[in-house]
Amino acid sequence: MKAIGIVLAGGNSNKMRELSNKRAIAAMPVGGCYRSIDFAISNMTNSHIQKLAVLTQYNARSLNEHLSSSKWWDFGRKQGGLYVFNPTITSDNGFWYRGTADAIYQNIDYLRNSHEPYVVIASGDGIYTMDYSDVVDYHIEKQADITVVCTKVGGNEDASRFGIVTMDSDNRITSFDEKPIVARGKEISIGVYVIRRRLLIDMIEQAQLEERHDLVRDIIVRNVSVRKIYAYNMNSYWSNISTVDSYYRTNMDFLKKEVRDHFFKNGSIYSKVDDLPPAKHNSGSVVKNSLVSSGCIVNGYVENSVLFKKVYVGNNTTIKNSIILNDVHIGDNVYIENCIVESRDTIKANSHYVGEDGKIRIVVEKNERYTI
Repeated sequence: MKAIGIVLAGGNSNKMRELSNKRAIAAMPVGGCYRSIDFAISNMTNSHIQKLAVLTQYNARSLNEHLSSSKWWDFGRKQGGLYVFNPTITSDNGFWYRGTADAIYQNIDYLRNSHEPYVVIASGDGIYTMDYSDVVDYHIEKQADITVVCTKVGGNEDASRFGIVTMDSDNRITSFDEKPIVARGKEISIGVYVIRRRLLIDMIEQAQLEERHDLVRDIIVRNVSVRKIYAYNMNSYWSNISTVDSYYRTNMDFLKKEVRDHFFKNGSIYSKVDDLPPAKHNSGSVVKNSLVSSGCIVNGYVENSVLFKKVYVGNNTTIKNSIILNDVHIGDNVYIENCIVESRDTIKANSHYVGEDGKIRIVVEKNERYTI
């Protein structure tokens, strides 16, 4: 592959509420046994990109632990490799990452020391599969300066959360409105870009001289009328998990057979593997249309729900339309509906949690598991 990769995974979103208090958005569990960043990294390795940098910052401990070994994504090579870059204090820089462009600038030696002619930049909060080599080929065919991967959001999706693009008949982008107050279109950027490596270095260095630090607003948007920026249309499944509602909806999508087949029929999504036993369904338990991950023990009733690793469900307990994150102990006679239960929680026996009026309730308990 004639490109290197960059995954931007340092961001935070207040729209995730309590869920982002202890982890980066890119480290959010998805689909039973994955993290959000697994999808971008798996796309990179499936596209035969051999050298990848992950730029982390906010609440990076969980994410760094997840990325502690590159072998899970087949980046343990003599050529290339997986690099995790955290912000560091140096003799000539005392800043944390001030934006996505600044994050790349602070690690610009990664670009300078590479030899591949192109760079694929992706965000760590998108859930999708894509062969980036197709985008690079399209970028070369169009003789583009920058290629932006775009898709059309559904009628119920809030398009103002994203960058709204308009394009001409040749797919050249004529305007790019990043996270507008009012969205005047449904064609959006998914946060994946292809750009020539030397051009990216020049633009990043120029932005730094002008004290501009955001890759989209300060580089791509400012160059729409100057550079040849093209849209690459994506027509398959894509979701962004940076709000509670979108995170919940994305996990619920994995209960649909067509979505599971889209992601997993070729085994194309990789993740760090835990050495856990298969899920155990004890006598009397009932599980309907749910994902139950390894290490789980189920004694109660589970319906239309996603149970992540090492979840214990007590006797006479009912879980409906909910997401239970990793290592949660749920006692006996508990009722949970329309909720997201934070990881490593202990839910006391006889508890009752329901998301009212169609809103998703986030359950965060601090109970000591072995003293109740």
